[in-house]
Amino acid sequence: MTSSTYLIYLAAVALLVVTPGPTLLMCVSNALHHGPARALASAAGALAASLGIMALSAAGLGALLAASEAAFTVLKVAGACYLVWLGIRTFRGTGALAEAAPAPAGRSLFVQGLLVGASNPKALLFFSAFFPQFIDPAAPVPPQFALLAGTFVATDFLMLVAAAFGVGRIAGWLRQARVVRWIDRVCGGLFALLGTALLFTRRGT
Repeated sequence: MTSSTYLIYLAAVALLVVTPGPTLLMCVSNALHHGPARALASAAGALAASLGIMALSAAGLGALLAASEAAFTVLKVAGACYLVWLGIRTFRGTGALAEAAPAPAGRSLFVQGLLVGASNPKALLFFSAFFPQFIDPAAPVPPQFALLAGTFVATDFLMLVAAAFGVGRIAGWLRQARVVRWIDRVCGGLFALLGTALLFTRRGT
């Protein structure tokens, strides 16, 4: 992989990670309710899911999902249902301050992040189609794959850290019950919308 190819890849990844999605919404919501440090536990789960998806893509599962309508549909419905459930749960938030609400364990937030990160089977198809564009078949593939995967995870991590601590900087204003209720409604609605949109997606779209 040439340096110019890598810079193109880096620019593409930067555009991808700044686009709002379920992982970013989850991180912002958890930072608001439980603080930046706990939000990073859910971010770690999402990043672990991304690494797992990339590994599965490299192993050929992405190609299997592209070929099997049934396998893709099962994973799609499961992921969509989880996002809709998370959206309803977030939407129904009471607006309670983080200090007044029981703080979930870091492990449960990690699992939440893992499930959100793994909820979209199209990610498998995406990485299966995206990575080969930047891999030189004439050079050893594993080091190139490791570089691409590591770059994606590091860039996504920096974005999630910025989101979590950015919310933390203005938490005093954001934690007003009225503001929290509206943020919960917006985030919850977007979670449900993303889940519904996922439910109606097809493998080729």
